[in-house]
Amino acid sequence: MAGTAGLTATSERPGHHRPGAAGSAPARPGVAGPAAASRATTGPAAPARLRAWAELLRLPALFTVPGDALAGVAAGAGRPGPRALLAVGCSLCLYEAGMALNDWADRAEDAVERPHRPIPSGRVRPAAALAAACAFTAAGLALAARAGRPALAVAVPLAAAVWSYDLGLKRTPAGPVAMAAARGLDLLLGAAAGTGRVRPALVPAALLGTHTLAVTAVSRQETRTGSPLAPLAALTTTALLARALPPRPPTLLGTALAVGYAGTAVRPYLHAALNPSPPLTQRAVGAGIRATIPLQAALAARAGATATALATVALGPPARWLARRVNVT
Repeated sequence: MAGTAGLTATSERPGHHRPGAAGSAPARPGVAGPAAASRATTGPAAPARLRAWAELLRLPALFTVPGDALAGVAAGAGRPGPRALLAVGCSLCLYEAGMALNDWADRAEDAVERPHRPIPSGRVRPAAALAAACAFTAAGLALAARAGRPALAVAVPLAAAVWSYDLGLKRTPAGPVAMAAARGLDLLLGAAAGTGRVRPALVPAALLGTHTLAVTAVSRQETRTGSPLAPLAALTTTALLARALPPRPPTLLGTALAVGYAGTAVRPYLHAALNPSPPLTQRAVGAGIRATIPLQAALAARAGATATALATVALGPPARWLARRVNVT
């Protein structure tokens, strides 16, 4: 659920110096007024703090989370109800825990490769990010417990997968597999909360996990020029998943959602395969993340849950709108 997923990176303009940076004009003693002194003592203004936390928690990507649990409920032939909403809340909390923990664990690497990120730029303290990760995890497990024992039985290994990934597995060959397992467990969480049974949701969880595996593999080279193999593999995976998504017999909605899923990710993956540079790779990763929403909707439609599919796909436009305003890489 958590990981280095992004759309567009922000950086300083060439030749633009921050106050106090090397090559900038030295500050003159006695020039700073009361407002400057107040800013120095109170820290960044509230809007700046809120934006920093929005970047840390990658709010645009948050729209890709509710569909996991909703698709799980649909796969289990359940209907969205109070327990399903608790599962969605648990998913959101554990996702944000992973985002905060990801940046806390990567703070030294980000200081070199992504100095604009909230922690290395000084906009969010490392201790605050770690505390947020702990608080979100505790809240998520509490919500799962309210949803019932089957949901908690899935949420505990889900939380363990998130923490294991961020604290070590993501730098190993097992990283993409761990991320895929976390996303699959997130879908099973919805099934467990909705009906108490996860077996009917195993195939949808595997499909969602396969998509996540492909996106995560591409994201591992988003800060450097890499190999075209990862985006090519993701391109192939997307095509195969799109072919497997429509229900049997096909329905208009299911087919449209499968086509929408493929259309969201295929072109950016192709561009990244032809030129695996950081900007194009980051766009491919962002497209893969956005494609999660039509994939979840297609999985719900595959289970015959038309209303759930439509509600899930409706999360796409606000996700795209917010992604233009908040960086998620």
